[in-house]
Amino acid sequence: MPDPDSRDLAEELIAVEDRWGAHNYRPLDVIIDHASGVWAYGVDGRRYLDCLSAYSALNQGHCHPRILQALQEQAARVTLTSRAFRNGQLPRFVEELARLCGMEMVLPMNTGAEAVESAIKAVRRWGYARKGIPHDHAQIIVCENNFHGRTTTISGFSSEPLYRDGFGPFTPGFVSVPFGDAEALAEAITPNTCAFLFEPIQCEAGILIPPDGYLREAAEICSRERVLMAADEIQTGLGRTGCMLACQYEGVQPDVYILGKALSGGVYPVSAVVSSQEILGVFRPGSHGSTYGGNPLACAVARAALRVIEEERLADRSAELGAWLLYELRKIRHPHIKEIRGRGLLIGIELMVPARSYCERLKDLGLLCKETHDYVIRLAPPLIISQEDLAWAVGQVRRAFEE
Repeated sequence: MPDPDSRDLAEELIAVEDRWGAHNYRPLDVIIDHASGVWAYGVDGRRYLDCLSAYSALNQGHCHPRILQALQEQAARVTLTSRAFRNGQLPRFVEELARLCGMEMVLPMNTGAEAVESAIKAVRRWGYARKGIPHDHAQIIVCENNFHGRTTTISGFSSEPLYRDGFGPFTPGFVSVPFGDAEALAEAITPNTCAFLFEPIQCEAGILIPPDGYLREAAEICSRERVLMAADEIQTGLGRTGCMLACQYEGVQPDVYILGKALSGGVYPVSAVVSSQEILGVFRPGSHGSTYGGNPLACAVARAALRVIEEERLADRSAELGAWLLYELRKIRHPHIKEIRGRGLLIGIELMVPARSYCERLKDLGLLCKETHDYVIRLAPPLIISQEDLAWAVGQVRRAFEE
C-alpha cells in the first residue's frame, strides 16, 4: 500500500500542475518518479508496466543504458554548435540513417511536427523546381483522420474539429481523401499535386490499418502521376509495427520518410526527413534551418538509439511478440469490445463505450495505457518487453474487463 505521505505528495503535485500548467492535456493521475526498461515507478512507490511508450518514443525502453551512455559521453564534450559550424557526430548520423532507410540524404530536425513542416516545404519546392507547378499553386493530398502534429499548418489540414477549433485561418494547398481508398487518391490528383502525405497506420485516429495492398496501389498511382509519396513514420517507424519501417510491410519505398520519437529512444528530441538528393537537394543555404537540428548531442543519441534497434533485433521482436499479443487479446470476450486490431506491438482495442474508465482501471491494476479518439485503448509497450511481462499485461487487461 502507498504510504500516506507519498499520496499527499502526489495530490500536491497534481494540484500545482493544474494551477500553473496549461490544460491542453488530460493525463491519468499517476506521477512517474523514475523508470527503467518497461517499468515505471510512481512517487507513491507503485510499479507500473508502461504500455504506451510515450506514444512509441520509447521503443528501446526507458533509460536504455547504451543510449544514456552516448548522451553522457557527448554531453561532456560538446552539446550544441548550431549549424553555423560543423560537428563530428552529424556526418556519421546522416549517413547511417540514410543507409538504414535506403535513401541518399537526411535533413535533421528536433520534433516530429518540425520534420513534417520541413517535408511539406521540401515537396512543395520540389513541385515548383522539378515538376513545374505554377508558383504558389502546389497541392498536397492528405488523409482524413490524419495526425501529423500540432502546428497551425498541420492543424489546418486535420479533419478533427477539436484540433482546428479557434486556430484559423489556415494554410491553403491541402486536399483530403478517405484513408485506405486508393481510388479516391487517384481522383484527387491534379497537375498541381506535388505530394501525398500519409501515415501507414493511423495511430492517433485509433490504430486504423488500411486494406492490404493499399500502400502498393498508392505507390503505383503516385509514381504514374509523378506525385511524391511522403510517409509519416514518426510513430510507426523504427520497429514498432514489426518492420524497421511500416511501409516495408508491403514492400513499398516512399519518396520521403519522416521520422522522430524512437529516433532518440525517448532520451532527447530528434527528428529527420530522409529522402533523395533530387528532393532534399532543393534546399540551399538560408532556405531552411534549425538552431538545434543536427546538434552533436542529438546525433550521438540517435546513433546509439538506431544501433539498439538493429543489434537487439527490436523489429523482429515486435513482429513475434505482437502476433502473440494480438492472438491472446482476441480471446477476451466482452460486450464492450467492438474490435481488437494491430500490427507488431501496436494494438488498438476499440470499445462500444468510452475507453477512459478502462484506462483508469488498468492504471489501478499497474498497467499504463491511454485512450485515443475516446473509444480506443492503445497498447504499445517498449519493444524490449519480455513475453513474461507481456503475458502479465494480458492478464491485467482480462481482469479489467472481468471486473
